[in-house]
Amino acid sequence: MSEAIAGIMRTQYITLEADTPIRQAAGLLHANGEEAAPVVDAAGALVGILTQKDCFRPAMMASYYQQWRGTVGEQMSHPVRTIDATTDIVAAAEMFASEPHRSFPVLQSGRLFGMLHRNDVLGRLLQLG
Repeated sequence: MSEAIAGIMRTQYITLEADTPIRQAAGLLHANGEEAAPVVDAAGALVGILTQKDCFRPAMMASYYQQWRGTVGEQMSHPVRTIDATTDIVAAAEMFASEPHRSFPVLQSGRLFGMLHRNDVLGRLLQLG
């Protein structure tokens, strides 16, 4: 079972920029049903990742102060744990089993290439075995 994750990764996903208001970014994650989105710079290079979990603190503060404050860059996680497009599915499953992340940005030749979600890896493992 040496199938690479490139075959199951998502190629359609939202990206965010560090200067995006956190309220707008949280809304995009929610509206698109995404658990996380890569944060890229003007050249498209990966600089961070924003997860739903990263949005909870500003959301709770907004409920208290009645105002959203901050940007994606202030809340995003970095450095980012990534996975290479050539990684096989079993190795990806091991990453998901040992780490709390629900998704990983996929890189090819050092560039953002897709997003891998643990649900997609589990689904493929179920198909294979």
